Amino acid sequence: MLTTAPPRHYSPAEYLAQEEAADFRSEYHNGAIIPMTGGSLNHNQIVINLCALFKTALKQYSNTSTPAKAYTSDLRVLIPAHNRYTYPDLVVIQGSPQFLDDRTDTILNPTLILEVLSKSTQDYDRGDKFLFYRSIPSLQEYILIDQYKIHLEQFSKLDDRNWNYRPYGPDESALSLTTLGLALPIAEIYEDVMFDAAEPSQLS
Repeated sequence: MLTTAPPRHYSPAEYLAQEEAADFRSEYHNGAIIPMTGGSLNHNQIVINLCALFKTALKQYSNTSTPAKAYTSDLRVLIPAHNRYTYPDLVVIQGSPQFLDDRTDTILNPTLILEVLSKSTQDYDRGDKFLFYRSIPSLQEYILIDQYKIHLEQFSKLDDRNWNYRPYGPDESALSLTTLGLALPIAEIYEDVMFDAAEPSQLS
């Protein structure tokens, strides 16, 4: 009789050591190492657009007493309450980043997290992943961006138990970030994104 060996359980230290030597990134899910899939052209374009928008928008914000800075998916986020390490598409940190131990690649204090949805991950990003992210005390806002049509979802923290939900569609001009007091033009978030012919979506 053939038996299947149980999946290997990795410690966080083993995962981090493997990430340093790996040719591709993986997330850590409570003992399991999950390789990340490649992104699409639309996914990549939206992330590039977001980086450009935040670089400009945060210059004015950095004049306040608590500056903020945006980071791409090369920076890993630790979710201690759920023993998980993730690579959000884009993270904004207010003030100085807090790192795990002596590392400079794993942060503990994201203020704003943005994820570009794919068909394979959208249910996870809206469900369990948001549940995990909500356990991070510093997190104040979570943004999901559809790459197949003009649609964004915003979750803003009200208190320790409640979050406000607001969707955005093609009839709206800007994404209003409540945490930072900034507005990002939706047309520029989707600039140069090519939607499928079966899913037409245009900004006026």
